[in-house]
Amino acid sequence: MAQHDYINETPGQRLRNWIMSEMLRGAGYAAAVLVGIGAIIGLIWVVGQFLPDDSKTAPPPMPYSALEAPVLTAQV
Repeated sequence: MAQHDYINETPGQRLRNWIMSEMLRGAGYAAAVLVGIGAIIGLIWVVGQFLPDDSKTAPPPMPYSALEAPVLTAQV
């Protein structure tokens, strides 16, 4: 099948237009991923708003995560 140049582009213009379309397609993919991540974070936030306030201020369920290490003092 013959490719007809209906808009009379030079090879340089055709290459420049192809590069621009590839860059715009990549930017579109990046925007879709960014919007997807934002939607997931937003969904987690919305679910968190339905939780009772006691669950947001409760101590952590792991008993060792609330412990603090003793401060070591230098023995002279």
